[in-house]
Order: sequence, then C-alpha cells, then structure tokens
Amino acid sequence: MKLLLVLPILIPLATAVLMLLAWRRVRLQRALNVAGATALLLASVALLAFVRRDGIQVVQLGNWPAPFGITFVADLLSAMLVVLAGVLGLAVAVYSLFSLDVRREAFGYYPLLHLLLMGVCGAFLTGDLFNLYVWFEVMLIASFVLLTLGGTRAQLEGAVKYVTLNLVSSAIFLAATGLLYGISGTLNMADLARQLPQAAQPGLTTTIALLFLIAFGIKAAVFPLFFWLPASYHTPPIAITTIFSGLLTKVGVYAMIRVFTLIFVQDAGFTHTLILVIAGLTMVTGVLGAAAQMDFRRLLSFHIVSQIGYALMGLGLFSRLALAAAIFFTLHVSIAKAALFLASGVVHRLQGSYNLKKLGGLFQPAPVLSVLFLLPALSLAGLPPLSGFWAKFALVRAGLESSQYTIVAVALGVSVLTLFSMTKIWAEVFWKPQPASDAVVAEIPAAKPSLGLLLPLALLASFSVVMGLLAEPFFALASQAAEQLLNPTGYINAVMQGGR
Repeated sequence: MKLLLVLPILIPLATAVLMLLAWRRVRLQRALNVAGATALLLASVALLAFVRRDGIQVVQLGNWPAPFGITFVADLLSAMLVVLAGVLGLAVAVYSLFSLDVRREAFGYYPLLHLLLMGVCGAFLTGDLFNLYVWFEVMLIASFVLLTLGGTRAQLEGAVKYVTLNLVSSAIFLAATGLLYGISGTLNMADLARQLPQAAQPGLTTTIALLFLIAFGIKAAVFPLFFWLPASYHTPPIAITTIFSGLLTKVGVYAMIRVFTLIFVQDAGFTHTLILVIAGLTMVTGVLGAAAQMDFRRLLSFHIVSQIGYALMGLGLFSRLALAAAIFFTLHVSIAKAALFLASGVVHRLQGSYNLKKLGGLFQPAPVLSVLFLLPALSLAGLPPLSGFWAKFALVRAGLESSQYTIVAVALGVSVLTLFSMTKIWAEVFWKPQPASDAVVAEIPAAKPSLGLLLPLALLASFSVVMGLLAEPFFALASQAAEQLLNPTGYINAVMQGGR
C-alpha cells in the first residue's frame, strides 16, 4: 500500500512522458491529460484515506534508512494538500480543453502542466530539505515555460520578473540549506527536528530560520516580497493563471508551515511573532492593491497576496486552533480563488475583455455563470455559511484566545475590503448594463458559456459550498493535522524508524 505515497509523483510523470511521445497527436494528448489528472485525483484521495486510517506513511527509496536516503512522507497535512493538487489539476485539465488555443497545445502545454503537478506533489511529500529544493526547481522550470508559452510581450515581461525573484529565492534557499547542513550534519527534516535543539549556536539557527523565511516568503508572495506576483500572474492564459494561483504560492505556505512547526521552533517567540507581523502587512497591502485595480485578473492576483496573510496568521499564532484554521483556510482559498479565475476566463470568452469598465450586463444572459462567480466570491469575503466564513471565524477565535487583538482587527478589516472588491466585480461585470460602445460583443455567437467551461467552475464552486455546509468534518481533519504538527514525535518516529 505504500506505493500510494509515490503514485502522486509517478502518475503525472508518466502522463507527461506519454504525452511527449505523442507530441504531434494533440487529440491523444488531450485524452491523456484528463486521464492523468483523474488518476492523480483518485490516487491522492486514496492516499489521504490511507493516512487517516493507518497514520503517517513513510517510504525510503532504495531501502536506505533515514537520514541517509531519499525520504517521502505523508502525514495528514501533506496528504490533504496532494488532494488539493488533484482537484485543481483535474479542473484545469478539463477547462484547458475548451479554452486553450491550438498553438499553445502544440508547443507542449499538456506535458508541462503535468510536470508542474509532479513538482507540486513532490514538494508536499518530500521529507528532506534538499529534495524540497529540487522539487521547487522542477516547479520553477515548468511554471516559467508555461508562463512564457505563446511568447506575447506581456508574458515575457511578467516572466522576467517572475523568474528573477524566484531564482533569488532559490539561491537563498540553497545557501540556507548549506548553512543548516553545516551546523547539523543532516537535511532530513525529521532528523533536523532531533538535532537542532542540541545545536551549540542557537543564534545561528535563528539566522538560518530567517533565511528560510525569506526564501519561502518569496515563493509564497508575502510582504514585502510579493510584487512579482501581480506583475506576472495576469499575463498567461487563464488556465495557467488558475493553476498558479491555486498551487504555487500554497507550496510556499506549506514549506513555511512545515519548517516552522517541525524544525525552527527553538525561538518561536521571535520567529512566529515576526511571521504574525508579516501576515498582517501581507493582508493589508494585498487588499489595498486589489481595491485599486480595474483589471479582473490583476484584482484577483492582488487578492492572492492578501489571502496568503490569513494562512500565515494561523502559523504566527501557533496554537492548535490557529494551525487547524490555517490549514482549512489554505484549502478553502485555493479552491475559491481558482474558481474566480476560471470565472474571469469565461467572462473574457463572452465579452472579450478583462477591463471591468468594458464589461457588464452578464447577469441576465448568463445566470449560471453569475451564480458560479458569486458563490466563491462571497466565500472569499467570508460570508456565512460558505467555507471562507468558518476559516476566518476560526482564525479570529484563535487570535482572541491568544490576546492578539491587533491581527484580529486587521483580519476583520481586510475581510470588509475583500467584500468591497467582490461587490465591485459583481456590479461592474454582472449587474450594470453593458457599455453601449461594446454592445456589439453581445451579438457574438458565444454569448452563452459552453458546458465545458462551466463544468470545472461548477466543480470548484460546489466544493467551496460543501466545505462550508459540512465544515465540521473538514475542520476536524484539519485539527488532526494541526495536532500532528504541534506534536511532531509521531512524524519523527515514523521517518527515523520507517526504513529500518
């Protein structure tokens, strides 16, 4: 059964290889694309069920015992995020069939998408910091090519900013990894959790922790390291933007949660307070940037930044409730944000623009699309009974229990501004009449969205609603994951004994 642990990596790799072998057969690539994404989702759900039933699972490749071998670990947190990758991967795989142009399909879009999914799943499942770096590089290479696929000027400008900052992040990550190995003699995360409390230079350990905070902070687009994201995420086709928004920054968040609950906990009073401050500043700057935008995609891109702050808030508070809320929030916001980006793509297909001033009048001709936008939009703003309400409610409660009233006030204020942004989109795109100068667009035959575009959007919007209406079992699972993070003995024992 431990084969399940490596299937989320093997399935997208095998899918990508098969599609490369079928390079000139685009129809076959399309079929393999959906089949591979479906298989990844099924394997990830099976892995989560297995981990929930039997506990933390470990595989030591080549039967080399930890900390010497390549370790893959699945606890509840990593298994849940692999399921998230499966859900978003399938939604984007289906959406791509009906939205992507033939030119990008012919230049390897589908293999690159699955290589990106492989990198994401590898990052979630690895138990070694150096291999985490390797998986980050796999993601960076695949995402950079996806970002530039098509070669438009806007894409190339965005890609330069994207790859430059991410290469800086990789360099800092690698330097910090080398320093950490120098003081501990290991890079296995479970072994580091045992070794670092005995390190002779606690000040150096804290310095290395800050280097990892910077490296992962760039990946997660936190304040003040976020400006590359709204400058690049709005440039590629919407299917690519959607998978980026749902997964890439969340890998950075996952890495921060993992290392600052397992490895760097010796000076939590300093590091986690700093994380809490960064969380508040990330929320505020992101939402203010969104409020100033009139481009659909750029507005949503700034909200990616803003919402990252809520996940970091849970890490900074560093209690069981706060970590559970951060995990629940990460799942919620990835689904809701992906749904909103897909909705923006459908709007563009209908009216030919992302400029809110040039859009309008879609509520009457496209009521299904309107509802499928409204549900994740209200969830993102935190209105009950949707998933965003329960995620933010838990974070606020955790903040009040920790007497962190400032971050609670910031979180509530940012929620109000998020609601303002969502209502602005609703008013401009769906409610107001279509501008007279663009009325001819309504006569285009594609005035009603196709079922192929609405189906993945409906899947994600429904998932967001289900997470809200059935919040208790989802939050219970997140609480179990938080308990594993706060009490890492089970993780350490599973890894250190898993290959012996």
